[in-house]
Amino acid sequence: MKILKFLMAAFLCVNSLSAQEYVGGDISLLPKYEQHGAKYFDHDGRPVTDVIAFFKQQGLNSMRMRLFVNPENASATDKGQGVCQDLDFVKNLAKRIKTAGMSLILDLHYSDSWADPAKQWTPKAWEQLNDERLYTEIYKYTVDVLQELVEVGATPDFIQTGNEISYGMLWGKEGSQDHRCYIGNTANWARFTTLLKRAAQACREICPHAKIILHTERTLQPEVQENFYQKMTEASVDYDIIGLSYYPAYHSTLTSLDKALTALENKFSDKKIMIVETGYPYAWPVGGTTYDLTDTYPYSDAGQELFTKALIATLHNHQNVNGLYWWFPEANENGLDWMSNRVTDSWYNAPLFDNRTGRATSALSALKSFLQPTSGITALSTSTADSSWYTLQGLRISRPQSSGLYLMQNQKILIR
Repeated sequence: MKILKFLMAAFLCVNSLSAQEYVGGDISLLPKYEQHGAKYFDHDGRPVTDVIAFFKQQGLNSMRMRLFVNPENASATDKGQGVCQDLDFVKNLAKRIKTAGMSLILDLHYSDSWADPAKQWTPKAWEQLNDERLYTEIYKYTVDVLQELVEVGATPDFIQTGNEISYGMLWGKEGSQDHRCYIGNTANWARFTTLLKRAAQACREICPHAKIILHTERTLQPEVQENFYQKMTEASVDYDIIGLSYYPAYHSTLTSLDKALTALENKFSDKKIMIVETGYPYAWPVGGTTYDLTDTYPYSDAGQELFTKALIATLHNHQNVNGLYWWFPEANENGLDWMSNRVTDSWYNAPLFDNRTGRATSALSALKSFLQPTSGITALSTSTADSSWYTLQGLRISRPQSSGLYLMQNQKILIR
């Protein structure tokens, strides 16, 4: 095990404190809950009248929101799951986020409805375009969207050019697999990377200070993730941040996440990494749950909080990780008439408010500790710290058994 000591300990301490980190959530459906009259409360039952301001009071400093090309074309089922975010919707919410003093991730789906590894359907208005015209259209669309956001004072700080694009995007008409990208096949990758290059060109021209995120979700298949970002490198795709989805229900344990992060850091050390989607239930499993972690993290308020703290501890072992976002934290059916005034057609079981009571869960308050990577070790005495190894969470160990950042003699030490 090779130990690389940072030679300027004082510089490192300042750098670790000053390096900007981001924690928040994807609140793309918040205006709908507000319009329908959902009742929000803090953990102790006090009314919350401004949810975005409340999030900021809880220590969150960044928010994410999705944009569809024309959600009117989405199916009734998808609309019932929260597909409604057109450009006017996004401009209004984005402006609120920026006015609150938070940074903003704009998640461009480049689809009329949900885009994920199972479906990346081309917007209906673009379906008849050949590849050359599609390259022009994605550039023009991205320029137009960003210009409108800039004009209303809602310039995004981060731009996702695609959502969960592990296997490409803009595959064609609904049901088409013609333009899907596979790990063992070279077909379609040149088309895909050209689309990303044109989208990135638009981002750099209109929002030159924004960081570009490429978002994948194969956390349980690190070889697929590594292949994806290697393809981006080989094609010289312009981006800044690796964005990942991590849901324990679908991506297994934190050990799996830790391995995936280590692999990405080792191979793409020049890129920052953000967990742009995560979540864990507070009472019931989420639909399609594959991995049951309830022996460690029960489906309860305390269990959700415990998972959140463990997730943050894992992320603190990776110096390239600078962002953490909870997906759909605002879901809250409290105060709504389910038969006549619901927002979605089913409860989401992993928000940061209890659908039954509207109260914030304990995990919400725990999220802010992501911004405090050295918390838990400040009380160590000098004599103890000088002679022992510690994790970034303040746990004393005999010696490091795996790669990561550790503390010894008041210095950060990287173990590889």
